[in-house]
Amino acid sequence: MGRVQTFETEVAVRAAREVFWRRGYEEASIPELEAATSLRRSSLYNTFGSKRGLFDAAVRSYLDEVVTPRLRPMTGETVDPGAVVDYLRGVRSGLLDAQTVASQHGCLLMNAAGAPVSQEHAVGAAVADYREELRSALASGLAARRPDAGADELRRTAEAVTALVTSALALTRVDNAAALRSLDTALELVA
Repeated sequence: MGRVQTFETEVAVRAAREVFWRRGYEEASIPELEAATSLRRSSLYNTFGSKRGLFDAAVRSYLDEVVTPRLRPMTGETVDPGAVVDYLRGVRSGLLDAQTVASQHGCLLMNAAGAPVSQEHAVGAAVADYREELRSALASGLAARRPDAGADELRRTAEAVTALVTSALALTRVDNAAALRSLDTALELVA
């Protein structure tokens, strides 16, 4: 009979998520993950199967706890006309504050997109799905903000704003000022 799990999986996943966010999948070592989660290697492997399994759980956690709540105001049945501006200002505010994880380390998924782990199908699909979820939410927010705009204009603007947001989330680690300028441009496009 196996041992009874004595830790909360969600707490361990959040702790691992912070390590992956800071260090990236490839650079995150098992000893770092053990220290962050306060779990032994055997518990990590028994629960998640592998380091990749833990990373996949961290990505799901990131989507559920970080991404989806921020996009939700733009994806409901009724979308406030200011929701897209509020979203962009919120992202900008997060990147402006040098103490936030987002400002220091960008986006977990955008970081993964530029790393070798993105070549693994599930990770590449998660990144692509995230980008599409972001684009769709921004398109919905733009439609609420500009009810008289044509479909082509909304599509082009949503694509441009999506590109600006994702570039800002990737750039902030190395050039925070450029990341903020990208978000300022996005705000100008939706004004």
